[in-house]
Amino acid sequence: MFWHLITRLGEVQILLPAAVVAALVLAARRDSWPTVTLWLSLLGVAVLLTLASKLAFMGWGLGLPAFNFSGISGHAMMAAALYPLLLTSLVPTQSPSARWLVLCAGILLALLVGVSRVFVGAHSWSEVIAGLSVGGAVTAAMLIGCGLPRGLARLSTAATVAVPLSMALWLTMMPTFGPAFSSHSMITQWSLQLSGRSTPYTRGEMLRQHRQRQEVQTGPA
Repeated sequence: MFWHLITRLGEVQILLPAAVVAALVLAARRDSWPTVTLWLSLLGVAVLLTLASKLAFMGWGLGLPAFNFSGISGHAMMAAALYPLLLTSLVPTQSPSARWLVLCAGILLALLVGVSRVFVGAHSWSEVIAGLSVGGAVTAAMLIGCGLPRGLARLSTAATVAVPLSMALWLTMMPTFGPAFSSHSMITQWSLQLSGRSTPYTRGEMLRQHRQRQEVQTGPA
């Protein structure tokens, strides 16, 4: 039950609205517009890379069977790209130590979402590591290029209370009571339309073909 709740924190219908709120909060400061633009641009690249890896596998079977890899984990990628900066942008203080602490909490939450994908049987470790790496690259690029976000600094007192409270309620209530949404079926349809296949490649098919190739290579001459 714990891992199923944690894994929902990586769902797109929970994270994207939260990201929009964070972007709006940051955009309230005119000097943060370049930061918002860079963040959304990098996130878009990460999403496209993740989507491409899934389409390539389901449509054409392009995976890495030796590593049990069939595509980048979208949950892990989104969590690593969004949670560290999202939570830090909602800290109503300019204290560097407090904001670094919240950043670490966001990183830990992203790691938990990634681990949950393995425990619920949705992804392999290689896919989760790939997702955390891609999403982590977005966060790292933002920190190197822009530093820690200062979203709530200089906003009204009401905003510094209402925005974090609303976000906390959203992230707490949605995994428990919100409707589940799976993008897998939609991506599957796209892969079939693009590749012309009637059925998508599966992990089981990839691993079975890999075992067969190994048996041929190690069998009698």
